[in-house]
Amino acid sequence: MRLKWPLIVTLLSLIVTTNVSGDNIKVLILNDIYNRIPSKNEKIEKLGSIKGDLLVTGTRYSGNIDVWRGEASLYIVNELPLEDYIKDVVAVEVSPDWDMEALKAQAVVSRTYAVYQKAVNGNSVYHIVSSVIHQLYKGNNPDVRVSYAVEQTRGEILTFKGNTIESFYHSTCGGKTENPEEVFGKSYPYLPSVESDCDLSPYSVWERDIPYAEVEKVLDITGMKGIAIKSFTSTNRAKQLDILHASGTLSVNATDFRKALGWSRLPSTDFTVVSSDDPVVLEGKGYGHGVGLCQWGALQMARNGKTYRDILFFFYPGTVIQLHENR
Repeated sequence: MRLKWPLIVTLLSLIVTTNVSGDNIKVLILNDIYNRIPSKNEKIEKLGSIKGDLLVTGTRYSGNIDVWRGEASLYIVNELPLEDYIKDVVAVEVSPDWDMEALKAQAVVSRTYAVYQKAVNGNSVYHIVSSVIHQLYKGNNPDVRVSYAVEQTRGEILTFKGNTIESFYHSTCGGKTENPEEVFGKSYPYLPSVESDCDLSPYSVWERDIPYAEVEKVLDITGMKGIAIKSFTSTNRAKQLDILHASGTLSVNATDFRKALGWSRLPSTDFTVVSSDDPVVLEGKGYGHGVGLCQWGALQMARNGKTYRDILFFFYPGTVIQLHENR
């Protein structure tokens, strides 16, 4: 197995045994070099650990770095205190100069999401990944305002009937959040669709021109002739698409189509087909899957004088804020 790892010699020469105690979380680092997630039955072995402030592929991390070797890749896991992790997540998920109540709301939501994932993946070599698969984490991102927001909500998580909720969130809902069953195939009593003003977002409206060749490549088809929305979700987002091509019609879920093109290439599934010619012209609203807290909507609520608790209970009605105690 040939592995590309710029620091492998340094790491292996400095391997030490470390014991990280307390309420920590283990984050699988995903980036341009290490972009794989271990498969369910993949055999992996631990090469060792390094503790301290470390520079890994240009990004600074603190805490503990575990290096694992799998069947086709190395896996890098950063273990650090939960509250430090939340500070770093909030600093990259939203802008540190946002209104303080919006930062506090993001802190509680990110902490809740992390605690939930830790409970689900407690027996794994990692609890959560550092990309949009879960939530963004790019190592140390110290900021005074973010640190204050996290400290002011220290330990607070959202619960429903005593259980930690799965606190989905996204950037921009486009005016109305999505029902979770439309995206994740499962309904949650604390995640109804709500109307939210997120006109502050640069993605409140957008347009994309997508050449036929791009669609053919990601869907592995030839001779594309057009595209149409076949069905809509309960919030009027595109649900299924019909792609006309040389061999007939390919029906594809809009969420799968977005994933294939890329999250930023197609910001959301809340779009209309303006032109089906080459290139396809799509006009849309929002960014992300649309479920749960709308970050730009939360910012608008904060600017309207709402507290972080107001914001959280609006997007997650029926929930209760409790203190997380090493659950």
